[in-house]
Amino acid sequence: MATAGSTSLGVPGGAVVVGEAVALDLPPAALPSRMVAAFLDIAVQGLLLGLLTTLAIAVFPGYGAAAAAIVIVVVVLVGLPTAAETLWRGKTPGKAAMGLRVVRDDGGPIGLRHAFTRALTGALLEKPGVLYLTVVVPIVIALFSVRGKRLGDLLAGTYVVNERVSLPRATPIPMPPPLARWAAGLDLGVLPDGLLLATRQFLQRSAGMTPAARAAVADRLLAGYPALPSPGYPPPPTEAVLAALVAERRRREELRLGLPPDSSAVRAAAWLSGSDRKVPAPPYGGRPPRNG
Repeated sequence: MATAGSTSLGVPGGAVVVGEAVALDLPPAALPSRMVAAFLDIAVQGLLLGLLTTLAIAVFPGYGAAAAAIVIVVVVLVGLPTAAETLWRGKTPGKAAMGLRVVRDDGGPIGLRHAFTRALTGALLEKPGVLYLTVVVPIVIALFSVRGKRLGDLLAGTYVVNERVSLPRATPIPMPPPLARWAAGLDLGVLPDGLLLATRQFLQRSAGMTPAARAAVADRLLAGYPALPSPGYPPPPTEAVLAALVAERRRREELRLGLPPDSSAVRAAAWLSGSDRKVPAPPYGGRPPRNG
């Protein structure tokens, strides 16, 4: 069976797509701005290394100073970048100064694993690192990458976006109101980001597909989601379930970022509360399915 991740549906213009499969208006960062950010971070790390190493030599005599210096190198070159990108949602001091941020390949926020992989690769192989691999190699790799990825990005599954340059924002997928309560109870953290991306791209393009192809792709995408829907309830159209999943993931990301909800989320909440029953219910109607 073909997986959703293999669906050849691209995002126009190279837009960034976040984990809930919503295209953002942030383009990949240009190589010059990334290099400036990297040099700023190297300067900060070099300053810390010098100060802490000098302090260690003054405090710890003999071999103690050497051991302390090794710990300092690991903490400054690996620990600090990892902590900064994890806690600062993909930023370091240099990236913050240049308006850059690291995101996953699907555009979602990076985690500890991504940040550690990037930092370890940078410390060992780049900037130049402990192994003093020439900086020419990372630059060549970035030049041949569509998104300007360096070696650490390739290994971690990440890339860098520019927050100061805007692209047109994609239209959000609306939430089918009768499915809003059901979708709110789902554990969306276990859903593959690539599958959500393919789902959103399909929903944006489904109007131009033949009915047979549209139904086949929708069924194939829904089959990739775990425990959806549970038996015993009249199943709504597949596309409505897919739309509910994408819209709910977007709603949660907006809440996490402190952004105002889009109009579809407001309409769905009004429909559920009974304060706006004028919102037309989709033709599938009935009670939404439970999460099996």
